[in-house]
Amino acid sequence: MGAKQNSTIKHVEKMQFQVQQDGHTFLIDAAEEHGGEDKGVRPKALILTALAGCTAMDVVSLLNKMKVGYSDFSISTDGELTDEHPKIYHKVWLTYRIKLTNAEDKEKMQKAVNLSQERYCGVAAMVRKFAELEINIEYL
Repeated sequence: MGAKQNSTIKHVEKMQFQVQQDGHTFLIDAAEEHGGEDKGVRPKALILTALAGCTAMDVVSLLNKMKVGYSDFSISTDGELTDEHPKIYHKVWLTYRIKLTNAEDKEKMQKAVNLSQERYCGVAAMVRKFAELEINIEYL
């Protein structure tokens, strides 16, 4: 059996909840138009954050193993929701942005992204179960 993870939420007020996850605390909340006060992140958007975080850790680890010099590494995610309830992401765009020390390392960057997406990033594998995932790399 694989490793277990736990997340516990506790109602604070209105649509605000305090999240406890592996010793870390943060708030989730709804937008004002949905009864919240916009004091925390949206639960659904955390899926996009989890996707970016998962693949970012993979790529950084792989680039370091390949001894690729880089700076200004970031990832942005955008998700498009369905119109009908339950509203789910049906299309997700994942954009890696990186400044490579050596322009010839673009092939290694592509390899790191491919390995993350095809082999290591469990969140990407989960997202692909319900959404089309489009990948892009921008070199700064």
